[in-house]
Amino acid sequence: MQPNGHLNQEPKKNEIHLSQLASVGQVAAGIAHEVRNPLTAVKGFLQLLREKHEERYVEIAQSELDNALHTLENLLQVSKPDLEDEPSQPTNLAVELEAVLQLFQDQIYRVQVITRFEKTDASVYGKRNQLKKAFFNLLKNAYEAIEDKGVISVSHTVMNGYVMVTIEDSGAGIPKDKIVLLSTPFFTTKSQGTGMGLTQVFSVVYEHGGHIKVESEEGLGTTFTISIPLDQGRQKYEVNKLHMEFQEGQELRDFFEKNKKMFEEKLLQEAVNVKDKVEEIQTIGNINLLHNAHKLVLFLIEGRKHDIIVFAKEEGKIWAKHALTLSFKLEWIHALRRVVWGFLYNYDRLKDSVLVREHFYTQEKQINELLDQFLNYFFISYSQYKDELLRSHREMVEDLSVPIIPLSESMCILPLIGTIDTYRANTIVDKVINQIGVSRMQRLIIDLSGVAYMDTAVISHLLKVIDGSSIMGCHVVITGVRPEIVKTMLKLGVSFEQKAETKGTLQQALSEYLRM
Repeated sequence: MQPNGHLNQEPKKNEIHLSQLASVGQVAAGIAHEVRNPLTAVKGFLQLLREKHEERYVEIAQSELDNALHTLENLLQVSKPDLEDEPSQPTNLAVELEAVLQLFQDQIYRVQVITRFEKTDASVYGKRNQLKKAFFNLLKNAYEAIEDKGVISVSHTVMNGYVMVTIEDSGAGIPKDKIVLLSTPFFTTKSQGTGMGLTQVFSVVYEHGGHIKVESEEGLGTTFTISIPLDQGRQKYEVNKLHMEFQEGQELRDFFEKNKKMFEEKLLQEAVNVKDKVEEIQTIGNINLLHNAHKLVLFLIEGRKHDIIVFAKEEGKIWAKHALTLSFKLEWIHALRRVVWGFLYNYDRLKDSVLVREHFYTQEKQINELLDQFLNYFFISYSQYKDELLRSHREMVEDLSVPIIPLSESMCILPLIGTIDTYRANTIVDKVINQIGVSRMQRLIIDLSGVAYMDTAVISHLLKVIDGSSIMGCHVVITGVRPEIVKTMLKLGVSFEQKAETKGTLQQALSEYLRM
């Protein structure tokens, strides 16, 4: 007879084996579904091409093939992340979390974020951009899990030799039988999800020797707890030596042009959170981030200060116009700065020359100052456009808050609704006096039936409207004064009767004056 311990272990092994088979089946089903559909479409369009040669069939087939290849590429990223050649370095997860949280500023009015950061000086040793992307995916899922309003809690602490990060949301939650499948490629609980985001999160955490714990309850929310080993003082970050194309005597501009593809790849690796937004930004604002980055770098190298200023103003206006998140722009520019200096290091290394210290600092000063000027003019342009937009919105609101409606060539009506504060009262005075001057109206009916309360200052402004109108030859008729306002005026010892005509309702005034 076999030992009892062996008998107890056998069912557990079977359960693990069955779970692994289920995961393999999930992956296979995902691949079959995601790849078969576009390939079936390609097959159909190839058959159509045999019968009728139309360019649009080729374009659609090409698009479907791209979709299939993109799916396979996503699958490969699980075992071979796109940032695998990124060098490891000491990374402060508290700092990276703060940076990632800034990327969701458009959600601050919908979701409340609570942060509890302890022992923020602790760091881990690993690939900073991979970790940053993992946190971005987790937070993105947390926001998407909350349909309307809710709360996301993010905490950071150190425990038992690990930096622990907890991300908790008050969203829809995940069924308990589905939690075990979260790290499986193509498995998703979202109707529009690809199932690759969480797979990459698990892959990155495990690659860094970490652990993930998931707790969830349907209708109450989900909590992810990530544990990454503390940095034990290993080798610090070093400049990355790249394999780049170089010809003897090559100028710096030509060097960047020759290695343009690698520049774009490194930029996307550095700006890890912007990478997934490149197509979205292109669609929303017709902004080609990679093309513009290359254009800016050439301006920097050639010291074209005025072109940089003009370019920055254009960019600022476009980003403001389409309400694009500024955090993405900042991450993009900072990543560009790092990549440029990496290229400069490799250019000098391949050139096999030792820069004179004075020349190095001159170059550093020029490039950094120009890039700082780009950011400065970008934000000025962005702010000016936003200010102008706010100004136009305010003017529109002011017009709507003082709706002077013409009833005839000589008579207008001003129906006031809602709360009237001092600012709005001043606006009413200005608009009424200006309108009388423009239209030369002889009678203005001010209806107060929609105003429940007026304080002393507002009543004073209304009396100014009446006095000013009278001076300009316009007779004012007040209608619909509520009892609360009458009581306030009696306490103040003021009245409309000596300055304006009063009617009980707007209907009474209209009936009388329209007949006239």
